[in-house]
Amino acid sequence: MKITIIGAAGGEVTGSAYMIQIGSKRVLVDCGMFQGGKKSESLNRPPVRPNSRLDAVLLTHGHLDHTGRLPLLTQLGYSGPVFATPATIDMSALIIRDSAKIQSQDSERRNRRLEREGKPLCEPLYKAAEAEQIISQMKSVPYAKPVLVAEGIQATWAEAGHMLGSTSIKLTVEEDGRQKSVIFSGDLGPKGIPILRDFEPFQHADLVFLESTYGDRDHRPFVDTVEEFVRAVQEAVASGGKILVPTFAIGRAQLLIGLLGWMFRRKRVAPFPIFLDSPMAIEATKIYTKHRELFDDDMKRFISEHPLRDDLITLKVTATANESKKINQHKGSCLILAGAGMCNAGRIVDHLKHNLWREETHILFVGYQGQNSLGRRIVDRQTVVRIHGDPVVVRAQVHTLGGFSAHAGQKDLLDWLSAIAPSKPQVILTHGEDGPRNILARQIQKHFGLKTLIPQMGDVIDF
Repeated sequence: MKITIIGAAGGEVTGSAYMIQIGSKRVLVDCGMFQGGKKSESLNRPPVRPNSRLDAVLLTHGHLDHTGRLPLLTQLGYSGPVFATPATIDMSALIIRDSAKIQSQDSERRNRRLEREGKPLCEPLYKAAEAEQIISQMKSVPYAKPVLVAEGIQATWAEAGHMLGSTSIKLTVEEDGRQKSVIFSGDLGPKGIPILRDFEPFQHADLVFLESTYGDRDHRPFVDTVEEFVRAVQEAVASGGKILVPTFAIGRAQLLIGLLGWMFRRKRVAPFPIFLDSPMAIEATKIYTKHRELFDDDMKRFISEHPLRDDLITLKVTATANESKKINQHKGSCLILAGAGMCNAGRIVDHLKHNLWREETHILFVGYQGQNSLGRRIVDRQTVVRIHGDPVVVRAQVHTLGGFSAHAGQKDLLDWLSAIAPSKPQVILTHGEDGPRNILARQIQKHFGLKTLIPQMGDVIDF
């Protein structure tokens, strides 16, 4: 058995993809897009060569860095199955369609410039039709039940607690009369976060591919972050200002909506207007509602008391651009959930331009702000930032809340691995920068005495 690491290695966090080859059988686990700048995005090529045999694709979850290159497989003529949980299929379809739309828009914008310069035009990475084709090939799988995905290869999906439908995958392989098992952790979520169930680790493996995004540290306790969020909202409402929350559309938006409903129900703050100003977040929220069977017990009890929508009568969804613009006319306090999460694009940029210079405005950052992003410049307390080319003074109150991450911290990563460690697997650390990977490797050696490998992109594990 040979496993080729096609992404999320060598310090690269995005682009997750692994090719497993047993004899003539080839199975791809994840097919993610590289993100984070021109250098990373230049790696967005098909994960297999033209005319290469590929028997099946397996998905851990729907995020773009695990699914975003799937439509490239249709360009190579792949017509086989893409196996995933039902919620992952729904989320992947939403994300891939949005990605195809963005690819098309970006290509049209570049081509207008290239045409003016008399240069050859460019093509989008993939088109809507290719996205729809790969979506049509997705086949749902159950949790915790082995599925034959290719001759001699069974796959089992288990809860990963990272996003709706997210899983770890265990491959059980029969080769030359022997059985071996390989686990791909996918992205693991922190324990105890509302809405989603906690991860459910496997119990045995010969080889484990473990994510290491936050392998060097733990997050701030969630309950402390909730109290900080409550205080910030109370302060902003009392000042009469708008509350802007740059929001990742899938996961973070739904968590915050649920948290606001809890605040209203528990009378931590009187109901006030909330705007969900993100078309993708609106659609993702519908998928969450569709898959309530994946909620944790606390969330099921909470919504069984009475419907969450009864707590959120002041919530308004603004799907169209015109509805979004009308929010600027709102007088008094309101909370606006808008993308993108790092303020590098989307409707949040317009809201910042209209409100960043107002002293009564409060901005709540609930996720990581990448280097050189508009969000990072605001978090770093720059006095003036440029938005759409215009200088804007930063007078708003800025709050940075660090405990809402959807990724497991070091303690939870070790906890997940502890269930498998007695079987003495070899551990391969991927999906993390070199610093966190190296620190996590030392912790794994300290706690479990397990051998770890820190691979580079393109490395082949001969197992």
